[in-house]
Amino acid sequence: VQLQASGGGLVQAGDSLRLSCAASGRYAMGWFRQAPGKEREFVAAINWSGGNTYYADSVKGRFTISRDNAKNMVYLQMNSLKPEDTAVYYCAARSGGYVYTVARDYSSWGQGTLVTVSS
Repeated sequence: VQLQASGGGLVQAGDSLRLSCAASGRYAMGWFRQAPGKEREFVAAINWSGGNTYYADSVKGRFTISRDNAKNMVYLQMNSLKPEDTAVYYCAARSGGYVYTVARDYSSWGQGTLVTVSS
């Protein structure tokens, strides 16, 4: 499956951004991020129907993952952004009916979109 992530940019601490990922098909989806010099880390995941979601503790209560299957889109609404949220954000897809939080479990990856949060 081809994935196309978009929506990144430069914002100030406390601002909001919405990332989008175009993905057609019946896939579980996840968002991951990689900050400079750090390993890729899990951010949020959603199952195919959108009925189940899971978040990293670091973003819980601030980020919301959602999907619109009619539009083949997955979103990551990011509120109350912090400088430590600065990273390249990737969307990922895999088959299966559950929520998946481990990067190696995903078979398809988008190209990444840069989010920079200034203090």
